[in-house]
Amino acid sequence: MFGLFKKDPAKKLEKKYLELMEEAMMIQRSGDIKAYSAKVAEAEEVMVELEKLKEDKK
Repeated sequence: MFGLFKKDPAKKLEKKYLELMEEAMMIQRSGDIKAYSAKVAEAEEVMVELEKLKEDKK
């Protein structure tokens, strides 16, 4: 009952991943490939954390 209002950390990471990928898309459209690859790498780190969190839940 008390866990009802706890925020799901997985949803927070998913949201962060999607935001980073959207930023990366905008950077790519501007033509800055180095910044794009850095942003995608940052997003991939978040995805690794997310997958790790999902594995721990199992």
